[in-house]
Amino acid sequence: MRLFDAHNHLQDDRFGGRQDELMADCAAVGLCRMVVNGTRESDWPTVATLAKRHDCVMPSFGLHPWFILDRSTEWVAKLEQQLDAWPSAVGEIGLDRWKPGLDYDGQEAVFTTQLRQAADRNLPASIHCLKSWGRLHELLRAGPLPRRGFLLHSYGGPAEMVEPLAKLGAYFSFPGAFTHERKTRQRDAFRRVPADRLLIETDAPDQPLPEDRVNHPLRQAVNHPANIAAVYEAAAETLDQSAGDLAKCVEENFVRLFGD
Repeated sequence: MRLFDAHNHLQDDRFGGRQDELMADCAAVGLCRMVVNGTRESDWPTVATLAKRHDCVMPSFGLHPWFILDRSTEWVAKLEQQLDAWPSAVGEIGLDRWKPGLDYDGQEAVFTTQLRQAADRNLPASIHCLKSWGRLHELLRAGPLPRRGFLLHSYGGPAEMVEPLAKLGAYFSFPGAFTHERKTRQRDAFRRVPADRLLIETDAPDQPLPEDRVNHPLRQAVNHPANIAAVYEAAAETLDQSAGDLAKCVEENFVRLFGD
């Protein structure tokens, strides 16, 4: 099967510089393309380097809400430079009222600035949201939005919001962590996702699968991007589909949002 990872962080230091080794493992399980998401100015050059070295990497550049206090006064210009230099996406961006000690002030301005960059260029945007779903919905309705759509990565919002968000252009990606027994609410929400809006992600090195499902453990005990095959298997079980049918559907959706 041809597999597609809609959201990961291959540039992360927790991989210990072993990215080439990880990519070989990914190819072995059939991973064809992955979206590698930057989270701050300091890691955007590394994301770009990975895209240059590996054809399967689509770079995505964004300022994550956890790191907005570290932004420079030139951050918008630096973001524009990366977006102009590469066929890319915008992300990871978003809103977060969950992380302890994280100041919400400034998050909306940073988020909407980046969302406008995506809309102006018609680039896909990868959006993080925790404990802010109502406000995110309001901001998305206010727009502007990229015509091609946007990704709600690791969607953990209410099931009843799936339909209105999909009408705005949302795609929803299922991570391996949602197969943990306690994640019943998240799995129920994904059963409401329209077939033409479903994607799969690893969010590596974060959000690992349950240990009994892991395909590629690492010494550092972090999520390996080659676990994408196991995430597909888990998602197929959750959605009561064959793995082959799911893979075909996800490929069509990935290409529609992120391009060939």
